[in-house]
Amino acid sequence: MTGHNLALPLLLSVSDVTRLIRESLEEQFQDVWIEGEISNLRAPSSGHLYFTLKDSQSQLRGVLFRSGALRLRFALQEGLSVIARGRISVYEPRGEYQLIVDSLDPKGVGAFQLAFEQLKERLSQEGLFDEARKRRLPSFPSTVGVVTSLTGAAIRDIVAVLRRRCPTVNILIAPVPVQGEGAGASIAEAIDVLSEMPQVEVLIVGRGGGASEDLWAFNEEAVVRAIARSRVPVVSAVGHEIDVTLSDFAADHRAPTPSAAAEAVVPVLAEIMERLDELARRLRRLVDTMLQMQRHRFERSLSVLGETRFRIQAQAQRLDELQDGLTRALTAQLTVLQRELVERRHLLLAQGPRNRIERFLVVIPQLCKRLEQEARRGLMSRRQSVAMQMAALDALSPLAILQRGFSIVHTISNRKVLRRASEVTVGEAVEVTLAEGQLVCQVEKVMPSSIS
Repeated sequence: MTGHNLALPLLLSVSDVTRLIRESLEEQFQDVWIEGEISNLRAPSSGHLYFTLKDSQSQLRGVLFRSGALRLRFALQEGLSVIARGRISVYEPRGEYQLIVDSLDPKGVGAFQLAFEQLKERLSQEGLFDEARKRRLPSFPSTVGVVTSLTGAAIRDIVAVLRRRCPTVNILIAPVPVQGEGAGASIAEAIDVLSEMPQVEVLIVGRGGGASEDLWAFNEEAVVRAIARSRVPVVSAVGHEIDVTLSDFAADHRAPTPSAAAEAVVPVLAEIMERLDELARRLRRLVDTMLQMQRHRFERSLSVLGETRFRIQAQAQRLDELQDGLTRALTAQLTVLQRELVERRHLLLAQGPRNRIERFLVVIPQLCKRLEQEARRGLMSRRQSVAMQMAALDALSPLAILQRGFSIVHTISNRKVLRRASEVTVGEAVEVTLAEGQLVCQVEKVMPSSIS
């Protein structure tokens, strides 16, 4: 019976065969390392990753479930050469064998380095690292925010340098873990909180040195974006000078060490006070010099005005003298004419017959009246001429011109009287002399004359 049964063919269902094959494969290929190139990559909403591993001759389906995909430090891409670790199994609904991946690493480059380059390229294309976004650090911040660990040497160095350089500065510290799971999220949240505080004017974000894996929190996308959206300038101070993180590219200023970051954000208060004292002394000397110069100019202006007033008074006195002299001259001339008239009358009386005398006696009063009229007209004409000359002299008098609303404008530097707008420049100081008093003005606009 036994031999007969062995000869009979074993009847199995498709599911039975598929299950047996799966169990056999899983037993023989529980932990395998496979090198291949990623192709036919799919990432559905479930979070699982489906792909094909291939080489020049064959291909193998693979799947990385959501829990493993979340642990990836880099993004899977078509054509990426990887080393996959996992187990061979069979997807029973289709009867296809596949590699269930536990871990993936890029071939030839570490996962951290690949993730770094991929994220750097993506954020750079978004413009987060553009130099145009960088802001200047405040010159004299009153409050500095610090995002770092309380247990490391970095916080001690930062606080020591800040206190030494500027004892009056306020320091707000947001203690966060700087490595390990969740460190990036904590750092990003602390940056957001401190940057929104109105008293904070600048942030220092960083930690001391360590391995590349220890510094990875400062390469996480959440931290980089928090630095980029910060309301205030951010100084990145991660590790040592040779360490480079994505936070360095996003920050407004990169410091090689935490101590250097503290030196960058605050000045040396003692040096500032010494500089302010020197500037105050220079300002006082400058003000004293300017006041002395203005005093001398004012005194010169008073002297010039006094001399002008004396000249005008002398001219007025001269006009009075000329008027008096003219009046005397006209009176003397009239007296001479009257005397000549009397003499000629006597001469006519002595030389002519009585009838000629009587006839001419009729004419003589008329002639006398005409002569008197002519004399009066001449005298009036002379007086009018004198009045006109006096009016002309008065019109030419500087004081009379000033009394009519005009003014004399001259430069303060060389006392030059201005006749054209083009003789001064914008911002130049000028002095204006009025009928009463002077003005010191500054030119705001020069308008050339529109009269051709």
